[in-house]
Amino acid sequence: MITITDLARGFGERTLFKDVNLKFTPGNCYGIIGANGAGKSTFLKILAGDVEHDRGQISISAGERVAVLKQDHFAFDDYIVLETVIMGYPKLYKVQKEREAIYAKDDFSEADGMKASELEADFAELGGWEAESQAGQLLSGLGLDEEDHTKLMADLDESKKVRVLLAQALFGSPDILLMDEPTNGLDLESIAWLEEFLIDFPNTVIVVSHDRHFLNAVCTHVCDIDYKKITLYSGNYDFWYRMSQLLQRQARDQLKKREEKARELKEFIQRFASNASKSRQATSRKKVLEKLDLENITVTSRKFPYVGFKSDREIGNNVLRIEKLCYSSDELTLLNGFSLMVNRGDKIALVGTEHASKTALFDIIAGVKKQADGAYYWGQTASFSYFPKDNSAFFDSGISITEWLKQYSPGQDDTYVRSFLGRMLFSGDEALKPVNVLSGGEKVRCMLSRMMLSGANVLILDEPTNHLDLEAITSLNEGLAVFSGVVLFNSHDHEFINSIANRVIEILPQGNAAAGGCIDRMMPFDSYLADEQVKLLRAEAYHHAERLRI
Repeated sequence: MITITDLARGFGERTLFKDVNLKFTPGNCYGIIGANGAGKSTFLKILAGDVEHDRGQISISAGERVAVLKQDHFAFDDYIVLETVIMGYPKLYKVQKEREAIYAKDDFSEADGMKASELEADFAELGGWEAESQAGQLLSGLGLDEEDHTKLMADLDESKKVRVLLAQALFGSPDILLMDEPTNGLDLESIAWLEEFLIDFPNTVIVVSHDRHFLNAVCTHVCDIDYKKITLYSGNYDFWYRMSQLLQRQARDQLKKREEKARELKEFIQRFASNASKSRQATSRKKVLEKLDLENITVTSRKFPYVGFKSDREIGNNVLRIEKLCYSSDELTLLNGFSLMVNRGDKIALVGTEHASKTALFDIIAGVKKQADGAYYWGQTASFSYFPKDNSAFFDSGISITEWLKQYSPGQDDTYVRSFLGRMLFSGDEALKPVNVLSGGEKVRCMLSRMMLSGANVLILDEPTNHLDLEAITSLNEGLAVFSGVVLFNSHDHEFINSIANRVIEILPQGNAAAGGCIDRMMPFDSYLADEQVKLLRAEAYHHAERLRI
Protein backbone atom coordinates (compact mmCIF):
# COMPACT_ATOMS: atom_id res chain seq x y z
CA MET A 1 0.00 0.00 0.00
CA ILE A 2 1.15 3.55 -0.76
CA THR A 3 0.04 6.47 1.41
CA ILE A 4 0.68 10.01 0.13
CA THR A 5 0.41 12.97 2.49
CA ASP A 6 0.55 16.68 1.50
CA LEU A 7 2.71 15.96 -1.57
CA ALA A 8 3.87 18.87 -3.73
CA ARG A 9 6.14 19.20 -6.74
CA GLY A 10 7.06 22.05 -9.04
CA PHE A 11 9.72 23.23 -11.47
CA GLY A 12 11.04 26.71 -10.78
CA GLU A 13 8.04 28.99 -10.30
CA ARG A 14 5.66 26.49 -11.90
CA THR A 15 3.67 24.20 -9.59
CA LEU A 16 2.69 20.83 -11.06
CA PHE A 17 0.58 19.72 -8.09
CA LYS A 18 0.30 20.42 -4.37
CA ASP A 19 -1.56 19.26 -1.25
CA VAL A 20 -1.91 15.76 -2.68
CA ASN A 21 -3.38 13.23 -0.23
CA LEU A 22 -4.02 9.77 -1.66
CA LYS A 23 -3.98 6.11 -0.69
CA PHE A 24 -3.29 3.30 -3.20
CA THR A 25 -4.41 -0.11 -1.94
CA PRO A 26 -3.84 -3.73 -3.12
CA GLY A 27 -6.25 -5.25 -5.60
CA ASN A 28 -6.86 -1.94 -7.39
CA CYS A 29 -5.55 -0.42 -10.61
CA TYR A 30 -5.19 3.37 -10.67
CA GLY A 31 -5.07 5.21 -13.99
CA ILE A 32 -3.21 8.54 -13.95
CA ILE A 33 -4.63 10.99 -16.49
CA GLY A 34 -4.17 14.66 -17.32
CA ALA A 35 -3.21 17.01 -20.12
CA ASN A 36 0.31 16.96 -21.59
CA GLY A 37 2.63 18.67 -19.12
CA ALA A 38 0.27 18.25 -16.17
CA GLY A 39 2.80 16.05 -14.35
CA LYS A 40 1.65 12.46 -14.91
CA SER A 41 5.09 10.99 -15.60
CA THR A 42 6.68 13.15 -12.90
CA PHE A 43 4.16 11.85 -10.35
CA LEU A 44 4.99 8.27 -11.33
CA LYS A 45 8.74 8.97 -11.08
CA ILE A 46 8.24 10.42 -7.60
CA LEU A 47 6.46 7.23 -6.51
CA ALA A 48 9.31 5.17 -8.02
CA GLY A 49 11.91 7.24 -6.15
CA ASP A 50 13.53 8.51 -9.35
CA VAL A 51 12.50 12.16 -8.79
CA GLU A 52 12.46 14.10 -5.52
CA HIS A 53 9.30 15.84 -4.33
CA ASP A 54 9.35 19.35 -2.84
CA ARG A 55 7.40 18.55 0.31
CA GLY A 56 5.07 15.96 1.77
CA GLN A 57 5.50 12.28 2.55
CA ILE A 58 5.24 8.99 0.64
CA SER A 59 4.86 5.86 2.75
CA ILE A 60 5.11 2.33 1.32
CA SER A 61 4.15 -0.65 3.48
CA ALA A 62 7.17 -2.45 4.94
CA GLY A 63 8.57 -5.27 2.84
CA GLU A 64 6.60 -4.46 -0.32
CA ARG A 65 8.47 -4.64 -3.62
CA VAL A 66 7.98 -1.89 -6.21
CA ALA A 67 8.50 -2.70 -9.91
CA VAL A 68 8.80 0.00 -12.56
CA LEU A 69 8.44 -0.26 -16.34
CA LYS A 70 11.82 0.95 -17.61
CA GLN A 71 11.90 3.51 -20.42
CA ASP A 72 15.56 3.18 -21.50
CA HIS A 73 15.45 0.62 -24.32
CA PHE A 74 19.26 0.37 -24.54
CA ALA A 75 20.13 -0.12 -20.85
CA PHE A 76 20.12 -3.92 -21.11
CA ASP A 77 21.67 -4.41 -24.55
CA ASP A 78 24.50 -6.58 -23.15
CA TYR A 79 22.14 -9.05 -21.49
CA ILE A 80 20.22 -12.10 -22.70
CA VAL A 81 16.45 -11.54 -22.98
CA LEU A 82 15.49 -14.09 -20.28
CA GLU A 83 18.10 -12.66 -17.91
CA THR A 84 16.77 -9.14 -18.52
CA VAL A 85 13.27 -10.25 -17.49
CA ILE A 86 14.52 -11.93 -14.30
CA MET A 87 16.41 -8.74 -13.39
CA GLY A 88 12.95 -7.30 -12.71
CA TYR A 89 13.09 -9.14 -9.37
CA PRO A 90 16.41 -7.73 -8.02
CA LYS A 91 16.54 -9.88 -4.87
CA LEU A 92 16.13 -13.12 -6.84
CA TYR A 93 18.57 -11.97 -9.54
CA LYS A 94 21.22 -11.12 -6.93
CA VAL A 95 20.89 -14.56 -5.31
CA GLN A 96 21.00 -16.22 -8.75
CA LYS A 97 24.24 -14.45 -9.74
CA GLU A 98 25.88 -15.15 -6.35
CA ARG A 99 24.88 -18.82 -6.69
CA GLU A 100 26.36 -19.03 -10.20
CA ALA A 101 29.57 -17.30 -9.09
CA ILE A 102 30.18 -19.58 -6.12
CA TYR A 103 29.67 -22.75 -8.18
CA ALA A 104 32.06 -21.41 -10.82
CA LYS A 105 34.95 -21.16 -8.31
CA ASP A 106 37.93 -23.45 -8.92
CA ASP A 107 38.87 -23.58 -5.23
CA PHE A 108 35.47 -24.48 -3.76
CA SER A 109 35.96 -24.48 0.04
CA GLU A 110 33.90 -25.74 2.97
CA ALA A 111 32.82 -22.15 3.67
CA ASP A 112 31.72 -21.89 0.04
CA GLY A 113 29.67 -25.03 0.51
CA MET A 114 27.86 -23.54 3.52
CA LYS A 115 27.25 -20.31 1.60
CA ALA A 116 25.97 -22.27 -1.39
CA SER A 117 23.54 -24.11 0.87
CA GLU A 118 22.14 -20.80 2.14
CA LEU A 119 21.88 -19.48 -1.42
CA GLU A 120 20.09 -22.64 -2.56
CA ALA A 121 17.48 -22.18 0.19
CA ASP A 122 17.00 -18.51 -0.71
CA PHE A 123 16.88 -19.35 -4.41
CA ALA A 124 14.14 -21.95 -3.88
CA GLU A 125 12.15 -19.69 -1.54
CA LEU A 126 12.20 -16.84 -4.06
CA GLY A 127 10.96 -19.11 -6.87
CA GLY A 128 14.30 -19.40 -8.66
CA TRP A 129 13.63 -22.84 -10.10
CA GLU A 130 10.51 -21.58 -11.88
CA ALA A 131 12.01 -18.20 -12.87
CA GLU A 132 13.01 -19.00 -16.47
CA SER A 133 9.71 -20.77 -17.13
CA GLN A 134 7.68 -17.84 -15.77
CA ALA A 135 9.80 -15.33 -17.69
CA GLY A 136 9.27 -17.35 -20.86
CA GLN A 137 5.50 -17.41 -20.32
CA LEU A 138 5.44 -13.62 -19.94
CA LEU A 139 7.50 -13.14 -23.10
CA SER A 140 5.31 -15.53 -25.09
CA GLY A 141 2.16 -13.79 -23.87
CA LEU A 142 3.60 -10.51 -25.12
CA GLY A 143 4.23 -11.96 -28.57
CA LEU A 144 7.94 -12.86 -28.53
CA ASP A 145 8.89 -16.11 -30.28
CA GLU A 146 10.77 -18.69 -28.21
CA GLU A 147 13.88 -18.18 -30.35
CA ASP A 148 13.99 -14.55 -29.14
CA HIS A 149 14.25 -15.61 -25.48
CA THR A 150 17.95 -16.46 -25.72
CA LYS A 151 19.00 -13.53 -27.90
CA LEU A 152 20.91 -10.49 -26.72
CA MET A 153 18.71 -7.46 -26.11
CA ALA A 154 20.90 -5.55 -28.58
CA ASP A 155 19.75 -7.92 -31.34
CA LEU A 156 16.05 -7.12 -30.88
CA ASP A 157 14.15 -4.37 -32.66
CA GLU A 158 12.52 -1.57 -30.68
CA SER A 159 9.05 -3.14 -30.52
CA LYS A 160 10.46 -6.35 -29.03
CA LYS A 161 12.62 -4.47 -26.52
CA VAL A 162 9.50 -2.70 -25.27
CA ARG A 163 7.86 -6.08 -24.64
CA VAL A 164 10.88 -7.47 -22.80
CA LEU A 165 10.97 -4.44 -20.49
CA LEU A 166 7.25 -4.86 -19.84
CA ALA A 167 7.81 -8.54 -18.99
CA GLN A 168 10.62 -7.40 -16.67
CA ALA A 169 8.21 -5.13 -14.78
CA LEU A 170 5.57 -7.86 -14.51
CA PHE A 171 8.00 -10.61 -13.46
CA GLY A 172 7.76 -12.08 -9.97
CA SER A 173 4.36 -10.55 -9.10
CA PRO A 174 5.58 -7.29 -7.48
CA ASP A 175 3.51 -5.76 -4.68
CA ILE A 176 3.32 -2.41 -6.45
CA LEU A 177 3.57 -2.03 -10.23
CA LEU A 178 4.27 1.39 -11.79
CA MET A 179 3.87 1.69 -15.57
CA ASP A 180 4.18 4.72 -17.86
CA GLU A 181 2.46 4.10 -21.23
CA PRO A 182 2.74 0.29 -21.15
CA THR A 183 0.76 -0.18 -24.39
CA ASN A 184 3.17 1.90 -26.52
CA GLY A 185 4.78 -0.39 -29.10
CA LEU A 186 2.37 -3.27 -28.45
CA ASP A 187 0.00 -4.71 -31.03
CA LEU A 188 -3.67 -5.29 -30.24
CA GLU A 189 -3.12 -8.95 -29.33
CA SER A 190 -0.40 -8.10 -26.82
CA ILE A 191 -2.50 -5.28 -25.35
CA ALA A 192 -5.41 -7.72 -24.90
CA TRP A 193 -3.06 -10.15 -23.13
CA LEU A 194 -1.76 -7.38 -20.85
CA GLU A 195 -5.32 -6.31 -20.02
CA GLU A 196 -6.19 -9.86 -18.92
CA PHE A 197 -2.98 -10.09 -16.89
CA LEU A 198 -3.66 -6.85 -15.02
CA ILE A 199 -7.35 -7.65 -14.44
CA ASP A 200 -6.23 -10.81 -12.59
CA PHE A 201 -3.25 -9.11 -10.90
CA PRO A 202 -3.90 -9.18 -7.11
CA ASN A 203 -1.64 -6.32 -6.07
CA THR A 204 -1.44 -2.54 -6.64
CA VAL A 205 -1.10 -1.13 -10.17
CA ILE A 206 -0.55 2.56 -10.99
CA VAL A 207 -0.48 3.33 -14.70
CA VAL A 208 -0.21 6.32 -17.03
CA SER A 209 -1.87 5.66 -20.39
CA HIS A 210 -3.53 7.43 -23.34
CA ASP A 211 -5.35 4.25 -24.39
CA ARG A 212 -9.02 4.68 -23.43
CA HIS A 213 -9.99 1.05 -23.99
CA PHE A 214 -7.05 -0.09 -21.87
CA LEU A 215 -7.98 2.31 -19.05
CA ASN A 216 -11.59 1.13 -19.20
CA ALA A 217 -10.57 -2.52 -19.13
CA VAL A 218 -8.09 -2.45 -16.22
CA CYS A 219 -8.75 0.59 -14.01
CA THR A 220 -10.76 0.46 -10.81
CA HIS A 221 -9.92 4.12 -10.09
CA VAL A 222 -8.79 7.22 -12.00
CA CYS A 223 -6.49 9.93 -10.67
CA ASP A 224 -7.04 13.16 -12.57
CA ILE A 225 -4.26 15.77 -12.53
CA ASP A 226 -5.87 19.11 -13.28
CA TYR A 227 -5.36 22.65 -11.95
CA LYS A 228 -2.47 21.58 -9.69
CA LYS A 229 -4.61 19.02 -7.90
CA ILE A 230 -4.81 15.23 -8.10
CA THR A 231 -8.39 14.07 -7.61
CA LEU A 232 -9.26 10.40 -7.12
CA TYR A 233 -12.40 8.96 -8.73
CA SER A 234 -13.78 5.44 -8.31
CA GLY A 235 -14.46 3.67 -11.59
CA ASN A 236 -12.81 3.43 -15.00
CA TYR A 237 -12.07 6.09 -17.62
CA ASP A 238 -15.60 6.24 -19.07
CA PHE A 239 -17.05 6.79 -15.58
CA TRP A 240 -14.52 9.54 -14.92
CA TYR A 241 -15.29 11.17 -18.27
CA ARG A 242 -19.04 11.28 -17.62
CA MET A 243 -18.48 12.52 -14.08
CA SER A 244 -16.02 15.21 -15.18
CA GLN A 245 -18.41 16.44 -17.89
CA LEU A 246 -21.15 16.77 -15.25
CA LEU A 247 -18.86 18.60 -12.82
CA GLN A 248 -17.58 20.92 -15.57
CA ARG A 249 -21.14 21.74 -16.59
CA GLN A 250 -22.01 22.56 -12.97
CA ALA A 251 -18.85 24.68 -12.62
CA ARG A 252 -19.70 26.62 -15.81
CA ASP A 253 -23.26 27.23 -14.59
CA GLN A 254 -22.00 28.39 -11.21
CA LEU A 255 -19.41 30.66 -12.81
CA LYS A 256 -22.04 32.13 -15.14
CA LYS A 257 -24.36 32.89 -12.20
CA ARG A 258 -21.55 34.56 -10.24
CA GLU A 259 -20.48 36.60 -13.27
CA GLU A 260 -24.07 37.80 -13.73
CA LYS A 261 -24.27 38.66 -10.02
CA ALA A 262 -20.95 40.54 -10.23
CA ARG A 263 -22.13 42.49 -13.27
CA GLU A 264 -25.35 43.55 -11.48
CA LEU A 265 -23.40 44.63 -8.40
CA LYS A 266 -20.90 46.63 -10.47
CA GLU A 267 -23.70 48.40 -12.31
CA PHE A 268 -25.42 49.30 -9.03
CA ILE A 269 -22.17 50.57 -7.48
CA GLN A 270 -21.39 52.72 -10.55
CA ARG A 271 -24.91 54.20 -10.61
CA PHE A 272 -25.28 55.03 -6.92
CA ALA A 273 -21.76 55.41 -5.48
CA SER A 274 -22.05 59.21 -5.66
CA ASN A 275 -25.70 59.28 -4.50
CA ALA A 276 -25.78 60.11 -0.78
CA SER A 277 -29.08 58.31 -0.16
CA LYS A 278 -27.84 55.17 -1.90
CA SER A 279 -24.19 55.25 -0.80
CA ARG A 280 -24.71 52.82 2.11
CA GLN A 281 -26.31 50.26 -0.24
CA ALA A 282 -23.53 50.80 -2.78
CA THR A 283 -20.88 50.21 -0.09
CA SER A 284 -22.70 47.06 1.06
CA ARG A 285 -22.82 45.68 -2.49
CA LYS A 286 -19.16 46.50 -2.98
CA LYS A 287 -18.31 44.25 -0.04
CA VAL A 288 -20.45 41.47 -1.57
CA LEU A 289 -18.64 41.90 -4.88
CA GLU A 290 -15.24 41.61 -3.17
CA LYS A 291 -16.30 38.30 -1.63
CA LEU A 292 -17.29 36.82 -4.98
CA ASP A 293 -14.27 34.62 -5.79
CA LEU A 294 -14.53 34.11 -9.53
CA GLU A 295 -10.93 32.94 -9.98
CA ASN A 296 -11.34 29.87 -7.77
CA ILE A 297 -14.21 28.48 -9.85
CA THR A 298 -12.22 26.43 -12.33
CA VAL A 299 -13.69 24.41 -15.15
CA THR A 300 -10.69 22.50 -16.54
CA SER A 301 -7.17 23.21 -17.74
CA ARG A 302 -7.55 20.66 -20.54
CA LYS A 303 -7.34 21.90 -24.09
CA PHE A 304 -8.94 20.03 -26.98
CA PRO A 305 -7.63 20.80 -30.49
CA TYR A 306 -10.21 21.26 -33.22
CA VAL A 307 -10.05 18.37 -35.67
CA GLY A 308 -12.54 18.47 -38.53
CA PHE A 309 -12.16 17.19 -42.09
CA LYS A 310 -14.19 18.64 -44.94
CA SER A 311 -14.01 17.39 -48.54
CA ASP A 312 -13.84 19.89 -51.39
CA ARG A 313 -15.58 17.35 -53.63
CA GLU A 314 -18.07 14.58 -52.98
CA ILE A 315 -16.61 11.17 -53.74
CA GLY A 316 -18.13 8.88 -56.39
CA ASN A 317 -18.79 5.15 -56.27
CA ASN A 318 -15.38 4.22 -57.70
CA VAL A 319 -12.87 4.95 -54.94
CA LEU A 320 -9.89 2.58 -55.14
CA ARG A 321 -9.23 -0.80 -56.76
CA ILE A 322 -6.12 -2.79 -55.81
CA GLU A 323 -5.14 -5.80 -57.91
CA LYS A 324 -2.56 -8.40 -56.86
CA LEU A 325 -0.04 -6.05 -55.28
CA CYS A 326 3.36 -7.55 -54.48
CA TYR A 327 6.09 -5.89 -52.43
CA SER A 328 9.20 -7.06 -50.58
CA SER A 329 11.68 -5.32 -48.27
CA ASP A 330 15.02 -6.71 -47.08
CA GLU A 331 14.17 -10.08 -48.67
CA LEU A 332 10.96 -10.21 -46.62
CA THR A 333 7.69 -10.54 -48.53
CA LEU A 334 5.23 -7.98 -47.18
CA LEU A 335 2.50 -8.14 -49.84
CA ASN A 336 1.93 -11.15 -52.07
CA GLY A 337 -0.92 -10.75 -54.56
CA PHE A 338 -2.95 -8.45 -52.28
CA SER A 339 -6.27 -7.31 -53.78
CA LEU A 340 -8.93 -4.97 -52.40
CA MET A 341 -11.92 -2.93 -53.55
CA VAL A 342 -12.56 0.22 -51.52
CA ASN A 343 -16.13 1.50 -51.71
CA ARG A 344 -17.86 4.79 -51.05
CA GLY A 345 -18.70 5.11 -47.35
CA ASP A 346 -15.94 2.71 -46.24
CA LYS A 347 -14.03 3.42 -43.06
CA ILE A 348 -11.51 0.61 -43.09
CA ALA A 349 -9.29 -0.39 -40.17
CA LEU A 350 -6.30 -2.52 -41.11
CA VAL A 351 -5.48 -4.75 -38.14
CA GLY A 352 -3.28 -7.72 -37.24
CA THR A 353 0.37 -8.34 -36.46
CA GLU A 354 1.72 -7.64 -39.96
CA HIS A 355 2.53 -3.99 -39.24
CA ALA A 356 5.18 -3.61 -41.95
CA SER A 357 2.71 -4.96 -44.53
CA LYS A 358 0.09 -2.37 -43.57
CA THR A 359 2.61 0.47 -43.80
CA ALA A 360 3.87 -0.83 -47.16
CA LEU A 361 0.32 -0.91 -48.52
CA PHE A 362 -0.34 2.67 -47.42
CA ASP A 363 3.00 3.87 -48.84
CA ILE A 364 2.24 2.25 -52.21
CA ILE A 365 -1.30 3.60 -52.69
CA ALA A 366 -0.08 7.04 -51.55
CA GLY A 367 2.69 6.95 -54.18
CA VAL A 368 5.55 6.95 -51.67
CA LYS A 369 6.80 3.49 -52.70
CA LYS A 370 6.59 1.46 -55.91
CA GLN A 371 5.11 -2.03 -55.92
CA ALA A 372 7.07 -4.94 -57.39
CA ASP A 373 4.02 -6.25 -59.21
CA GLY A 374 0.27 -5.65 -59.47
CA ALA A 375 -1.57 -2.37 -59.82
CA TYR A 376 -3.96 0.04 -58.11
CA TYR A 377 -6.46 2.49 -59.58
CA TRP A 378 -7.89 5.58 -57.90
CA GLY A 379 -11.37 6.71 -58.97
CA GLN A 380 -11.68 9.94 -60.94
CA THR A 381 -13.43 11.77 -58.10
CA ALA A 382 -11.06 10.49 -55.40
CA SER A 383 -8.48 12.79 -53.80
CA PHE A 384 -6.40 11.52 -50.89
CA SER A 385 -4.31 12.91 -48.05
CA TYR A 386 -1.74 10.69 -46.33
CA PHE A 387 -0.58 10.63 -42.71
CA PRO A 388 2.58 8.42 -42.71
CA LYS A 389 3.86 6.63 -39.62
CA ASP A 390 7.27 8.30 -40.03
CA ASN A 391 6.76 12.03 -40.58
CA SER A 392 10.37 13.15 -39.92
CA ALA A 393 10.97 14.15 -43.56
CA PHE A 394 8.30 16.84 -43.26
CA PHE A 395 10.10 18.60 -40.39
CA ASP A 396 13.78 18.75 -41.41
CA SER A 397 13.87 22.54 -41.88
CA GLY A 398 14.06 25.45 -39.47
CA ILE A 399 11.03 27.36 -40.77
CA SER A 400 8.24 28.34 -38.37
CA ILE A 401 5.04 26.37 -37.96
CA THR A 402 3.15 29.20 -39.65
CA GLU A 403 5.43 29.17 -42.69
CA TRP A 404 5.34 25.37 -42.75
CA LEU A 405 1.53 25.23 -42.85
CA LYS A 406 1.36 27.95 -45.52
CA GLN A 407 2.90 25.43 -47.93
CA TYR A 408 -0.26 23.35 -47.66
CA SER A 409 -2.83 26.14 -47.40
CA PRO A 410 -4.82 27.11 -50.51
CA GLY A 411 -4.61 30.74 -49.33
CA GLN A 412 -1.35 32.33 -48.17
CA ASP A 413 -3.01 34.75 -45.75
CA ASP A 414 -1.10 34.94 -42.46
CA THR A 415 -4.19 35.70 -40.40
CA TYR A 416 -6.05 32.67 -41.72
CA VAL A 417 -3.15 30.29 -41.07
CA ARG A 418 -2.51 31.69 -37.56
CA SER A 419 -6.21 31.36 -36.76
CA PHE A 420 -6.20 27.76 -37.97
CA LEU A 421 -3.11 26.96 -35.90
CA GLY A 422 -4.75 28.53 -32.84
CA ARG A 423 -7.53 25.95 -33.04
CA MET A 424 -4.83 23.26 -33.11
CA LEU A 425 -3.35 24.72 -29.87
CA PHE A 426 -0.50 26.64 -31.54
CA SER A 427 -1.42 30.12 -30.32
CA GLY A 428 0.75 33.23 -29.97
CA ASP A 429 4.48 32.57 -30.05
CA GLU A 430 3.85 28.81 -30.30
CA ALA A 431 2.99 29.30 -33.98
CA LEU A 432 6.46 30.80 -34.57
CA LYS A 433 8.43 27.80 -33.24
CA PRO A 434 10.81 26.15 -35.76
CA VAL A 435 9.32 22.85 -36.95
CA ASN A 436 12.60 20.95 -36.44
CA VAL A 437 12.32 21.32 -32.62
CA LEU A 438 8.70 20.17 -32.26
CA SER A 439 7.71 17.32 -30.00
CA GLY A 440 6.11 14.14 -31.38
CA GLY A 441 2.62 15.31 -30.40
CA GLU A 442 3.15 18.75 -31.95
CA LYS A 443 4.29 17.20 -35.23
CA VAL A 444 1.16 15.02 -35.30
CA ARG A 445 -1.04 18.10 -34.83
CA CYS A 446 0.80 19.81 -37.69
CA MET A 447 0.27 16.78 -39.95
CA LEU A 448 -3.43 16.70 -39.07
CA SER A 449 -3.65 20.43 -39.88
CA ARG A 450 -2.10 19.69 -43.27
CA MET A 451 -4.70 16.97 -43.89
CA MET A 452 -7.60 19.24 -42.90
CA LEU A 453 -6.44 21.93 -45.32
CA SER A 454 -6.14 19.42 -48.18
CA GLY A 455 -9.90 19.11 -48.75
CA ALA A 456 -9.35 15.41 -49.57
CA ASN A 457 -12.25 12.98 -49.66
CA VAL A 458 -10.04 9.96 -48.82
CA LEU A 459 -7.89 9.97 -45.67
CA ILE A 460 -5.07 7.44 -45.19
CA LEU A 461 -3.66 7.35 -41.65
CA ASP A 462 -0.88 5.07 -40.40
CA GLU A 463 -1.01 4.97 -36.58
CA PRO A 464 -2.12 8.61 -36.12
CA THR A 465 -2.71 8.33 -32.35
CA ASN A 466 1.00 7.81 -31.57
CA HIS A 467 2.35 10.72 -29.44
CA LEU A 468 -1.12 12.24 -28.86
CA ASP A 469 -2.66 12.90 -25.44
CA LEU A 470 -6.19 11.80 -24.58
CA GLU A 471 -7.67 15.18 -25.50
CA ALA A 472 -6.14 15.16 -29.00
CA ILE A 473 -7.06 11.50 -29.53
CA THR A 474 -10.67 12.28 -28.55
CA SER A 475 -10.80 15.21 -30.99
CA LEU A 476 -9.29 13.16 -33.84
CA ASN A 477 -11.64 10.28 -33.03
CA GLU A 478 -14.69 12.52 -33.25
CA GLY A 479 -13.42 14.23 -36.42
CA LEU A 480 -12.96 10.93 -38.27
CA ALA A 481 -16.23 9.47 -36.98
CA VAL A 482 -18.28 12.27 -38.57
CA PHE A 483 -16.15 12.62 -41.73
CA SER A 484 -18.34 12.01 -44.80
CA GLY A 485 -15.55 10.61 -47.00
CA VAL A 486 -13.53 7.39 -47.00
CA VAL A 487 -10.99 6.50 -44.31
CA LEU A 488 -8.25 3.85 -44.37
CA PHE A 489 -6.32 3.65 -41.13
CA ASN A 490 -4.16 1.55 -38.84
CA SER A 491 -3.99 1.99 -35.05
CA HIS A 492 -3.20 0.12 -31.83
CA ASP A 493 -5.97 2.04 -30.03
CA HIS A 494 -8.89 -0.38 -29.57
CA GLU A 495 -11.48 2.32 -28.82
CA PHE A 496 -10.29 4.42 -31.76
CA ILE A 497 -10.76 1.50 -34.16
CA ASN A 498 -14.10 0.36 -32.76
CA SER A 499 -15.66 3.83 -32.81
CA ILE A 500 -14.60 4.71 -36.39
CA ALA A 501 -14.35 1.57 -38.55
CA ASN A 502 -17.32 0.01 -40.32
CA ARG A 503 -15.05 -2.47 -42.12
CA VAL A 504 -12.13 -4.48 -40.74
CA ILE A 505 -9.35 -5.98 -42.88
CA GLU A 506 -6.64 -8.13 -41.35
CA ILE A 507 -3.56 -8.69 -43.48
CA LEU A 508 -2.38 -12.22 -42.70
CA PRO A 509 1.20 -13.57 -42.67
CA GLN A 510 2.44 -13.97 -46.23
CA GLY A 511 2.38 -17.50 -47.60
CA ASN A 512 -0.81 -18.45 -45.72
CA ALA A 513 -3.59 -20.40 -47.36
CA ALA A 514 -6.32 -17.78 -46.94
CA ALA A 515 -7.58 -16.37 -50.24
CA GLY A 516 -6.27 -12.89 -50.96
CA GLY A 517 -3.94 -12.93 -47.97
CA CYS A 518 -6.46 -11.18 -45.72
CA ILE A 519 -9.71 -11.44 -43.80
CA ASP A 520 -12.23 -8.80 -44.87
CA ARG A 521 -15.43 -8.16 -42.89
CA MET A 522 -18.05 -5.39 -43.03
CA MET A 523 -18.53 -5.02 -39.27
CA PRO A 524 -17.33 -3.02 -36.24
CA PHE A 525 -14.09 -4.09 -34.58
CA ASP A 526 -15.64 -5.63 -31.44
CA SER A 527 -17.92 -7.74 -33.64
CA TYR A 528 -14.89 -8.82 -35.68
CA LEU A 529 -13.04 -9.96 -32.57
CA ALA A 530 -16.06 -11.96 -31.40
CA ASP A 531 -16.81 -13.59 -34.78
CA GLU A 532 -16.25 -17.36 -34.56
CA GLN A 533 -15.56 -17.78 -38.29
CA VAL A 534 -12.94 -15.04 -38.12
CA LYS A 535 -11.28 -16.78 -35.17
CA LEU A 536 -11.10 -20.02 -37.14
CA LEU A 537 -9.63 -18.32 -40.23
CA ARG A 538 -7.04 -16.50 -38.13
CA ALA A 539 -6.02 -19.66 -36.29
CA GLU A 540 -5.59 -21.58 -39.56
CA ALA A 541 -3.63 -18.77 -41.23
CA TYR A 542 -1.19 -18.24 -38.35
CA HIS A 543 -0.75 -21.98 -37.80
CA HIS A 544 0.06 -22.40 -41.49
CA ALA A 545 2.54 -19.49 -41.36
CA GLU A 546 4.23 -21.01 -38.30
CA ARG A 547 4.64 -24.36 -40.09
CA LEU A 548 6.22 -22.58 -43.06
CA ARG A 549 8.58 -20.69 -40.76
CA ILE A 550 9.71 -23.91 -39.08
